[in-house]
Amino acid sequence: MADIPYDRKEQLRQIESGLLPGERIVAVYDAIGAGTGFLGLTDRRVIVQDTSFVGKKVALTSIPYGKISAVSVVSNKSFAGGFFSSGAIAIHVGTHTYEVDFRGENKAHHVHDVILHHISQG
Repeated sequence: MADIPYDRKEQLRQIESGLLPGERIVAVYDAIGAGTGFLGLTDRRVIVQDTSFVGKKVALTSIPYGKISAVSVVSNKSFAGGFFSSGAIAIHVGTHTYEVDFRGENKAHHVHDVILHHISQG
């Protein structure tokens, strides 16, 4: 656990409790803004906690890397400052897009690179 980057221990524990046999956690990052609580990366899938459901319901959505069609860096400004001048990414799965804002562009960069690595393998 010491070598897994994470923001909040309870989020890491939540991801650990749902691992498949042999599955390993890569990182668990807290999300900011409305709709998303956190994002977990494993060696098999992306796990997004979605808090946007009516009635204060929460969903943990597992997205196998093979179902992700693209990953984007999201910015509301020019990319003149660099490719990762934003702390937000978008994960495209079929017709749905999960947008996740992180505290810091280094976390967005790490998530983007892990997802890109896995989807380019398939």
